[in-house]
Amino acid sequence: MGSLKISPSTSTSSPKKNSRTLHDLFVQENPHFAIPCSPASGNEELLSAISYCTFVFTFTDPSESPAQRDSKRCHLSRLISILKSSKKPVHGKVLEPLVIMISANLFRPLPPPANPSAISDLAEEEDPISTFSPLWSHLQIVYEILLRLVNCQEHNILREYMDHSFLRNLLALFHSEDPRERESLKNVYHKIYSKFISDRSFMRKIMTDVLLNYVFETEKHPGVGDLLEIWGTIINGFTVPLKEEHKLFLMRVLIPLHKTKGMLVYHRQLAYCVSQFVQKEPMLGGVVVRGILKYWPVTNCQKEILLIGELEDLVENIDPDQYRKLSLPLCTQITKCINSWNSQVAERALYVWNNEQFVKMALIGTVEVFTVIVEGMEKNLKRHWSKNVRQLTESVKVMLAEMDPDLYSKGVMDMETKESMANQEDMKRKKRWEIIELEAAKNQFFNPQRYIRVSH
Repeated sequence: MGSLKISPSTSTSSPKKNSRTLHDLFVQENPHFAIPCSPASGNEELLSAISYCTFVFTFTDPSESPAQRDSKRCHLSRLISILKSSKKPVHGKVLEPLVIMISANLFRPLPPPANPSAISDLAEEEDPISTFSPLWSHLQIVYEILLRLVNCQEHNILREYMDHSFLRNLLALFHSEDPRERESLKNVYHKIYSKFISDRSFMRKIMTDVLLNYVFETEKHPGVGDLLEIWGTIINGFTVPLKEEHKLFLMRVLIPLHKTKGMLVYHRQLAYCVSQFVQKEPMLGGVVVRGILKYWPVTNCQKEILLIGELEDLVENIDPDQYRKLSLPLCTQITKCINSWNSQVAERALYVWNNEQFVKMALIGTVEVFTVIVEGMEKNLKRHWSKNVRQLTESVKVMLAEMDPDLYSKGVMDMETKESMANQEDMKRKKRWEIIELEAAKNQFFNPQRYIRVSH
């Protein structure tokens, strides 16, 4: 799409040609601008305003005056006002320069990250990488114009000017650290996805590429949560049975997104996307649970708390036929969390036992599963430092013992047998070391170490 030169409309002639107004001085001093006066038609008024707004301010150049910036904002406001008041689609000869103006304002080099070495591990509301752009006073209206254009214009006409290159450039703007821009961008991009039916596959692909690059290359992208929010509405619209392409997205993109250091920032949106898949096809629950367990954090307690909650929600939608297969790995991980020295993790894991579906899954499991659970409970009661954790553990123990007294008693017996065998093995190991040390002492007594004297 080539650039289009637009000739600004000229002012109407005045009988007082020698009169110098502020308007004249402004135009003479700033040849980039031509302020239209009483254009002949609506299209001419639009073209004139578009011409004026195509020039982009940096907001960092000291030669740019605040008056010039305010004037452009007024023209942008007038432009969106004209578009909103018009009940007809934008005329063909106006559409191309309008898209060029939008592109000129939006598609610009983004500033470097405010803190390039920081990786966000905080909660969403504490995200430290948010930076407010000084350009927003102009960009806000440009996004409104773009959204108005997408809403009101026919897809087949708009598609001629918003090609794949335009969509790629739009997606790249999610790198902006200004949350206001990403919010507007999210609305526009989703609306385009809804309207550009023939381009949906392409739009999904380029979004997938961005997420894959984040997971396996950079782990730095401020707009992952916004992209996942778009994905959530897209996944919600998938038909059942799911296509293989969509299942691969779940396994190759969404599940690995659980392993990144910045997961806390976008976990809410990620969990929603995953739950949508499992609700549509409960058989996918096994794949998701095993994937989350695979990427379970070792030292990040905040991530553990979030993942425990996600697993609890998934159990609600998993196909019950998979309970027997998942009960051992799932209960083993929850039990490890129950024994965590971090009291918040331990308490969150204990609260999982309030979930009827989780209890049902655990009881469906084999004796081996129950042995693991009982061992974790008894270990907490004997050794955990937190009084609250011990009290919660006692409550869960009472509940489990009442539900199946024989199975719980057998679990305690198995645990005691296991501990007894471990103690015996430990005693044997100590005796073997004592024999080795004794033999080593004898060898040293009968064969004293000889030192070789070295003459100098």
